[in-house]
This record gives sequence, C-alpha cells and structure tokens, in this order.
Amino acid sequence: MVETTDVFSPGLFDGKTVLVTGGGRGIGREIALAFARLGANLVIASRNPENLTPTQADIESLGRACLAVPMSIREPAQVDALVAQAEARFGTIDCLINNGGGQFPARPWEISDGGWRAVIDLNLNGTWNMVSRVGTRMVRQGHGAIVNIVHVYSFERGAPAFVHSGAARAGVVNMTKTLAYYYARHGVTINALAPGSVATQGLREEEYARAESDDYESKQLRDIPAHRLGTAEEVAATCVFLCSPAARYINGAALIADGGQYLGPWSDMFDPEAMPE
Repeated sequence: MVETTDVFSPGLFDGKTVLVTGGGRGIGREIALAFARLGANLVIASRNPENLTPTQADIESLGRACLAVPMSIREPAQVDALVAQAEARFGTIDCLINNGGGQFPARPWEISDGGWRAVIDLNLNGTWNMVSRVGTRMVRQGHGAIVNIVHVYSFERGAPAFVHSGAARAGVVNMTKTLAYYYARHGVTINALAPGSVATQGLREEEYARAESDDYESKQLRDIPAHRLGTAEEVAATCVFLCSPAARYINGAALIADGGQYLGPWSDMFDPEAMPE
C-alpha cells in the first residue's frame, strides 16, 4: 500500500527548515514526520514538553536535525524566543505550519468569559503571533510557505458545538486571505487548511467523550459521506503539497479536506432543544 507521502519526490525538502506548532502529538506530529521523511530539518513547539521528546527522537532517527521548544503561542515573548532559537540553529524558516490550537465542545451558554477569551487567544491571537513574526521574515527573504490549520467549522455553516473556536478560526481564514494579498508579491504563500474530523487521541478524549450520545462517533461516521474519519497522515500530506513547488500559485485559499463532511448532515453533539438552566 502506498503511504500518503510516498507520492512526493524523495528529498523534496532537503536543506529546508519547517516549523510546526503543536508538533508533539497527533496531527502536528505526523506533519513534522512527513516533512522529515522528505528531507527537512524541523522545529517543533508545544506547551507540553513530554509530547516533544518522543517526536524529536523519531525525527532524528530519520537523520534529520530537530529543535524542540516548549512554549505557548499565546505569549508573544515566547514566540520571539522560539523564532530566535530557530534562526540561530538553522538560519531561516522556510515553511511554517500553524497547527497549535485547541477548543472544547460546549453549548454557547456553558462557555464562561474566561473560556471564551482563552480559546480566542489561543487560536486567533496565537496564530497571529506566529505569522506576524515568521511571515515578515519570509517576505524579507523572498520565499516561504505558511499553512494555517483551521477546521470545517470555520465557514458559513457555523460551529454548533464550538462557537468560540468557530469564531476564532473564521478570523484565521480572513487573516490568511488578507495576508496573502501582501505576501504574494514577495514569493510567500499563505493558505488555510480545514480538515474534517481526524482520527486522533485528542478527538476521542476531548470531543467525543463530551458528547451527550454514547454512540456519537458511529453517528458521525454515518453522516460523513466518506463514512470514515480522516487520518493525520492525510492532513500531513496536504500540508506537504501546499508547501511544495506544485502549490506556488495557490495563495489565500481555504482548502477543505474532510471526506465530504462539510456537505453532509452534522450530527448533534448536544440536544439542540435544551434550554439554559
């Protein structure tokens, strides 16, 4: 069986440096490993140091250099330190994958002011903190590629279980399109990638476990036209494509990769008829 990244030319990213936020586990880990298999050196960042160590070891076992930095994208000073360390180690950052983020499912009236601000700060402001620094450097160097990971709840249909994250990610999509207007003139691409539901530990622990229905996963699989979840490897392959020479004329796009999930019915995670207490 051909793996998702086997279709790319070996050594495609030789000599390149790729920075992946949220790069310690799940989708971010697979993105980092995909670029490493294709020759890139990696900078991986995460709030959880324990997630970084095994991923760093796996990257280095492929013969690639890896800088692992525990940090929070919500903190501008920590972002500055991350970028400085990356440049000191590798010289330039050629590709940036903004995968860091997070959310929790809830009805709108269950979200506190603090919870709202935390999710907005992480997903919207955190992405801005990264692109405002790395993107500017790419413009100066005259090349680069940025992929902002969002989700299918970022668009016109809204985000029934994720009003906070949906609002933040919609902002990221708009930010992506606006920055492309400026970056495209200087050889830099920036695109948003919206995966559907992806089979990761985080999906089951942080989303499915909070659904009211015990068989929510089976209901969602029924409603996704492909009748399966996506894989982290498929998301990684799409990131590789968007950073490759084949995608140099794709700029300011919001690419949905979801097995048709956006087109089908959305399973209710919570009873839509419930009233606030």
